[in-house]
Amino acid sequence: MKLIHILPLVSLATAVCAAPQSFDFKDPKGVNNAVFKLDAPLESINGSASGISGTVSFDLENPAATTGKIIVASESLTVPNPMQKEHLHSANWLDVAKYPEITFEAKSLANVKTDGNVTTADATGTFTLHGVAKEITVPIKLTYLADKLSARVPNLKGDLLVIRANFTINREDFNINKGQYEDKVSTTIDLSLAIAGASVAK
Repeated sequence: MKLIHILPLVSLATAVCAAPQSFDFKDPKGVNNAVFKLDAPLESINGSASGISGTVSFDLENPAATTGKIIVASESLTVPNPMQKEHLHSANWLDVAKYPEITFEAKSLANVKTDGNVTTADATGTFTLHGVAKEITVPIKLTYLADKLSARVPNLKGDLLVIRANFTINREDFNINKGQYEDKVSTTIDLSLAIAGASVAK
């Protein structure tokens, strides 16, 4: 085969390999979760949320182009104390009936560094809580695990993308009882994510 015929095939193969993948974060195992902590002078509140979904587009050859949206079902937020959970879900606090989702939509990545299959970056996007949308920047770690989906979910073949992030928000920025109950409910909320998304092989 002549070189002139080979070059288009090489270009096509490169384009296919470099195509971004779509990762679904609705975990079939139900393991994905977000953890939150409020450490006030009188009380420390620790909880988690399991209702996670969303889609992220990731290209191993160009991690800086990563975009996507992670969604947390507000109703899935829970704390050990049943009364505190009831208060948390009520109209006086998160009002989960009116605002059923907490979301972060990543628009751009900066300070991108990749070492093998691990990428660290600062993701800037829109964080929406309690009906208030605010632009924030979050340090993230992306780990691309080729052909590892079957190790997590035996009946599926494909790749995994694991996202880890730790950051802090202020409840007053989202109109959640501004200036109230500060002795028992911290104004700052520490959030931690370690979630896996799946790209199923076709």
